Amino acid sequence: MKTEVKNNTVDVLLVNELNQFVADLQIHYQNLRAFHWNVKGNMFFVLHAKFEEYYTETAEVIDEVAERILMVGGQPLHAFSDYLANASLDEIRNVTDGITAVKYVIAQSELLLEQMNKIQADAADRADEGTNALFSGLISNTEKRVWMLRTFLA
Repeated sequence: MKTEVKNNTVDVLLVNELNQFVADLQIHYQNLRAFHWNVKGNMFFVLHAKFEEYYTETAEVIDEVAERILMVGGQPLHAFSDYLANASLDEIRNVTDGITAVKYVIAQSELLLEQMNKIQADAADRADEGTNALFSGLISNTEKRVWMLRTFLA
């Protein structure tokens, strides 16, 4: 049986999409940390804990996506200046109101969902099952988060 050597060309478009996503996740992560630190009022205990849960999950997702970039032959962004230069999400400053913070989390999660759906569709077009599977789970988790936060605000 003859073993074939695969051509290890890097899918630059996929790596760029994934790096854009990492940059946005890093901004989202920092926003979640800021909400965790700065939330005040009668929802403090609930939201302080929830934002910590969310930023912890986000840190894990950043790691998974960065490792996926390495698996497909790319180099993940890893300097905060690169995140700021490439992110489409905005830094959110000085939010102490819990309702406002939750609304920002929903809005940013929806923007991240748009990116996830595009990356997953592009991965499916490339027959990239690893990226497709990773983003399938991320989409499901993020949709649930948005639903739960919308229900919290209702």
